[in-house]
Amino acid sequence: MQEKFLKNIPFEEVLELKSLINYAEGRVSSKTLVQRNDLSITLFAFDKGEGLSTHSAPGDAMVYVIEGSVKVTIGHDTEVVLKEGQIAVMPANIPHALESIEKYKMLLIVVKPQKVK
Repeated sequence: MQEKFLKNIPFEEVLELKSLINYAEGRVSSKTLVQRNDLSITLFAFDKGEGLSTHSAPGDAMVYVIEGSVKVTIGHDTEVVLKEGQIAVMPANIPHALESIEKYKMLLIVVKPQKVK
């Protein structure tokens, strides 16, 4: 059997990204596709009013909005509104937060430094 590097996603078929995660009333839903020391890829669905409070990550984080819209705060000076099909990158170790404008779905890719063996 060949090793698979992605999980929680069907292989060898055409998929619509936003159909792979569902909204849950009053909650944030997530589905991990890759979780490694140097890389994580996660799908999220945020109900209206849900978001992520200010935090930082040890790697560069790219948010790709696949449905809806979200306000992203990066550092102390930058606020952007992302809509379906748009991306923003949050640098490693810089505080950032996400606040819903409406319910939204996003793909989050975090690339971290590789650990030296």
